[in-house]
Amino acid sequence: MGTAGVVGAEAAIAWARRVLPEGDRVVGVERLRGGWTSEMRRLEVRGASGSYGVVLRSFVKEFYVRHAAGLLRREADVLGLLEREAAVPAARCLGVEPAGEPPSLLMTLLPGGVRLDEDGAEGRADLLARQLRALHEVRPAAAERPRVYEAWTSPARVRVPEGTRRPDVWARAVDIIGAAPPSYDPRFLHRDFHPGNVLFTGAGAETAVSGVVDWVETSWGPVDLDVAHCSSALALLHGVPAGMRFVERYVAAGGTPSPEPSAHLYWRLLDALAFAPDAEKVAVPWRELGRTDLTPALLGERLEEYVAELLRRYD
Repeated sequence: MGTAGVVGAEAAIAWARRVLPEGDRVVGVERLRGGWTSEMRRLEVRGASGSYGVVLRSFVKEFYVRHAAGLLRREADVLGLLEREAAVPAARCLGVEPAGEPPSLLMTLLPGGVRLDEDGAEGRADLLARQLRALHEVRPAAAERPRVYEAWTSPARVRVPEGTRRPDVWARAVDIIGAAPPSYDPRFLHRDFHPGNVLFTGAGAETAVSGVVDWVETSWGPVDLDVAHCSSALALLHGVPAGMRFVERYVAAGGTPSPEPSAHLYWRLLDALAFAPDAEKVAVPWRELGRTDLTPALLGERLEEYVAELLRRYD
């Protein structure tokens, strides 16, 4: 970490100390791995009632610093809303400072951890589907609804992989997302729901979701878009079949994606093409968490095959 990074971290931790109850002291700091948008730190706090942990999120990348006011305010509002939702395990916001240097948010520490390994992946996918369905049942009042979803790519922004041997696949996929978005029944969306943003505890049959994190992109839109994002991530992380099966798991959990294949395909491709050409954005934090096998070449191959399989099944 450079000098500027050290100064920024010290400033964020100093702010967190001021947010904590009077008399509570930060006695330890641990940098958490696996984040992309933020620097995440676990702060060990000692107070009159004993020791406990909190999590400090700080934006340091220029894009996220520039948009911190909207992103962090949204996350703080969503965490407040979710305090009333027992079926969605989320942290409690302790304080937010979008104008800080760096912009930061302090929240309670959830139990468990991220699990990205192949062992137990099938069972965790079922748990992901059930949790996502429960999340979509959140019914905020009109005044509490998050912003309408934003697309993360467009035909003009798609980067077709260099040297692809299937240009027809990419051309057809780009053509599909160039159409007008299908109609949908708007629902509460996490918008960035994937295995890297879900915490688990237990093992084997006792494995359970213990937390859902990273609510800065929470939106109002089609459930298919959340299903699509988790499906894309599973295809990249565990292989194309895992990504293709997730919608069936979601339906089995009681979820209701669009019954129209063309509409479902639109949302699946809109998400998948945002990863083109090689999904390196997700690979960096995943490799930090131990998945060193996820090379750019492998992810590029999986992404292309996933797009091709979506077209084979739904087009």
